[in-house]
Amino acid sequence: MSLHADTMSTLDSWKAPTAAQESLRQAFIGFVAARADSCARSCEAGHVTASAVVLDHTGEHVLLTLHPRVGRWLQLGGHCEPGDTALAEAALREAAEESGMSGLTIDTDPIHLDVHPITCSLGVPTRHFDVRFAVHAPAGAEPVRSSESDDLRWWPIGALPAGSEDLTELIAAAVDHA
Repeated sequence: MSLHADTMSTLDSWKAPTAAQESLRQAFIGFVAARADSCARSCEAGHVTASAVVLDHTGEHVLLTLHPRVGRWLQLGGHCEPGDTALAEAALREAAEESGMSGLTIDTDPIHLDVHPITCSLGVPTRHFDVRFAVHAPAGAEPVRSSESDDLRWWPIGALPAGSEDLTELIAAAVDHA
């Protein structure tokens, strides 16, 4: 199955938890159905991205990255790559690359959707149609910061860094999904 087909299947079968998320799901389906290149980074109209909300083995801490381009603490994730064949696999690959941790596991059902304007590696304003997944780290997993991050650390779910209040709903969705 191609990444495009897997993305359509994933979005089509996902049961959105709220009316707002259902509205986004319908918009994502429409965008992906209209664009064969919707999962490719080169799609200037916007493109599907895959994010991972990485929880520690206790479910009490979340791993956040201080994104160098955005300048804020965010969940891990990013662009789909040409070799990706499944959206959840892309999110898991991104989580492993950005965290430096092995043994991560992913729930293949999305937990949240978000679309946001951004000037990414294309160098032009575009949109990320971000599909987000819950990922779990094994006991004792210690992150190793990559060149894609200014900082990387575990945060207690009840004490997120300043400026990350917009992540509260996303992190709660990951915890509820565990």
